[in-house]
Amino acid sequence: MARTIVERELTAPVALCGPDGRLNRDAVGWTRTPLHDTSGIDGRRVWGRNKRWEYWAITTPTHLIALTVSSIDYAAVHAILVHDRRDGSTIDRSAIAPFGSSATLPASLGDGPARARTSSIEIDIDELEGPVSSSWPDGTATRLRGTAEGVRLEIDAHRPAGHESLGVVVPWSDRRFQYTVKDVARPASGWLEVGGDGDRPVERIELPEGESWAVLDHGRGRWPYRMIWNWGAASGRVDGRTIGLQLGGKWTDGTGSTENAVVVDGRLHKIGDELDWEYDVDDWLAPWRIHGEHVDLRFEPFWDRVSATELVVFGSHGHQCFGHYSGWVDAGGERIEVTGLLGWAEDVRNRW
Repeated sequence: MARTIVERELTAPVALCGPDGRLNRDAVGWTRTPLHDTSGIDGRRVWGRNKRWEYWAITTPTHLIALTVSSIDYAAVHAILVHDRRDGSTIDRSAIAPFGSSATLPASLGDGPARARTSSIEIDIDELEGPVSSSWPDGTATRLRGTAEGVRLEIDAHRPAGHESLGVVVPWSDRRFQYTVKDVARPASGWLEVGGDGDRPVERIELPEGESWAVLDHGRGRWPYRMIWNWGAASGRVDGRTIGLQLGGKWTDGTGSTENAVVVDGRLHKIGDELDWEYDVDDWLAPWRIHGEHVDLRFEPFWDRVSATELVVFGSHGHQCFGHYSGWVDAGGERIEVTGLLGWAEDVRNRW
């Protein structure tokens, strides 16, 4: 049964780690804008359990796109995914390199670029100081660029003025903890090119503004070796309002922290429920239900992205299902009705 817990909102900058590399307990809480200094997650004081990543997902009327730049100390894992909703075709490129030399990651969110450089994948993630579109003249943007066999892209994830994102510290112990930023409902624009490999001609797709959305999952922490998590997110417009859903489960249970929120027209509303996730592991495309005291959502998938990696010390198995959310969620005393909001829900089991 879901329950609601009381969490502390942080409003001033704070370091995630103390000088000894352990969790700074003053950093535990949630934020509306990134305030955590995560420079202590650098692999110098403690090596082997540090996990650092930037994951971006973009949803459009015709395509699903994802970029990953990550380092888990003993390996770097990078990926570019493009799924064509029109015909069901998928381009899924990944690269795993020993240690972390192929990854460039900022010490803290916004402190610098993120880059992946391998023989098969190149990714660049850069923060832009000013607006890049007349549609959002008072905001900033993050530029996402990627190249791999059969795919090239340049997408701007816009950050309208006043847009808020969820930051949370999840404390398993003083030695094992995670800082995550989930930034949903970022308007996206730009272009995607697919093809050019073999007999397939290059097709250029312009992302339609107002119908394309970017979501960031930024992570810095030190994890237990085995972990299971649920994550769900969705972005879009409902009845003239921009709505972003951020939902999590399993990995935060019992920690006193949750990663649940809804963003309405750029304003974040924290949800302190430990949510119940109900889904059929024998039929991943059957409807899911995610609910608690302040959330009741039905998720109907149309595509299951199955991933499986097994190396000597690293293993990951996941079902990331893309589909549509309907139902309701409470936001600051208002009940927000959700209908057909495009996003995903996933079950991931890591040994890392």
